[in-house]
Amino acid sequence: MNVHFIAIGGAAMHNLALALHNKGYNVTGSDDEIFDPSKSRLEAYNILPETFGWYPEKITSDLDAVVLGMHAKADNPELLKAQELDLKIYSYPEFLYEQSKYKTRVVIGGSHGKTTITSMILHVLHYHDKDVDYMVGAQLEGFDVMVKLTDNNDFIVLEGDEYLSSPIDRRPKFHLYKPNIALLSGIAWDHINVFPTYENYVEQFKIFVDSIVTGGSINYNEEDLDVKRVVEASENQIRKIAYRTPEYTVKNGETLLETSEGPMPIEVFGAHNLNNLAGAKWICQHMGIDEDDFYEAIATFKGASKRLEKIAESKTSVAYKDFAHSPSKVKATTKAVKEQYRDRTLVACLELHTYSSLNAEFLKEYKGALDAADVAVVFYSPHAVEIKKLEEVTTDQIANAFERDDLIIYTNPSEFKDFLFAQNFDNKSLLLMSSGNYGGLDFDEVKQLLRT
Repeated sequence: MNVHFIAIGGAAMHNLALALHNKGYNVTGSDDEIFDPSKSRLEAYNILPETFGWYPEKITSDLDAVVLGMHAKADNPELLKAQELDLKIYSYPEFLYEQSKYKTRVVIGGSHGKTTITSMILHVLHYHDKDVDYMVGAQLEGFDVMVKLTDNNDFIVLEGDEYLSSPIDRRPKFHLYKPNIALLSGIAWDHINVFPTYENYVEQFKIFVDSIVTGGSINYNEEDLDVKRVVEASENQIRKIAYRTPEYTVKNGETLLETSEGPMPIEVFGAHNLNNLAGAKWICQHMGIDEDDFYEAIATFKGASKRLEKIAESKTSVAYKDFAHSPSKVKATTKAVKEQYRDRTLVACLELHTYSSLNAEFLKEYKGALDAADVAVVFYSPHAVEIKKLEEVTTDQIANAFERDDLIIYTNPSEFKDFLFAQNFDNKSLLLMSSGNYGGLDFDEVKQLLRT
């Protein structure tokens, strides 16, 4: 097949392009800019566009399919040419469904935890040499690519994102996969630029549950009341299996999971990650991995990339970097680090970087999110607010939203860095939460800070 990618440089898009190339397809693509690691990886497979930009002449009737990425606009010249030629145009999730419609589709949905749960499942399957197709939103240890597609594997495991499918398809991605086996981890309002009300956001998860094929199943986190309500109210003819956080203890900075064979040390920590583990165990059992084999494999799981990633450690201090930015993730992550290192002072730093987090109306959702921290710091860039064309956010609005009198707020990257590097990290834990980099913070320098 000849497949052309419009906006090939995205994290998801370039991984799908690599997967098709590995499957033997003839892959081409375009983009107006491509950064590493996408650029280097496309180059290594010899499918990096020779020049950046949009070239309608690349779109010919010889193409069997065009895959349209979210980065492209509805008036993209290559898209217009494809429409003019009446070519088959797929969104990213549509194409994944097309590749997996004769497989057993396992879809992991939820506002939080889906990357970690998907990663746990793939880690366990890989540990036991069970080969499956997959799509996951993080680079995993032991895996070369984030998307794998074959003609032979029976199962495909898909991370089910609720964001939009493409510039011309406004359906959430996870509505298009039609799972045989599904999981729903949690519902916490996000993507407010697309789902302006909480009710509208929750509705997307109702549609997801109803999209499960008749006779299929869903495992759901019964500790999340909205998840419980959505799943149990669905009239879809599917099996509904609840899960909850298993028993565990924390001793001397080590988390011990309670099992039928007694306490078992694990690498991940925090109630939210133990809850993720419980969901992953159910899915693996559906896929033929029994409980004992699951525990043997999960004991070696160190976490998904950018999720509670330990970046430095000394005898008396530790530093973690985490992708957390939504209120529920920030709260769970902060609480997890404090619980793991109870006797240390926790310095938790949050960068407000996303569209939702920089919205003055949405800020109130962060109430209590940093309560577990001994020292709570919020950084945001007024320039980022400007770029996103949002109303100005003030330090007073942030202080009022978090409802914490001792909250430290920085808007200048240099001042934030000075604060960080003035800290004595003896007997302290540092948690850096952001989908950005605090205006240019060098994390390698932070690592050195804890070693001194």
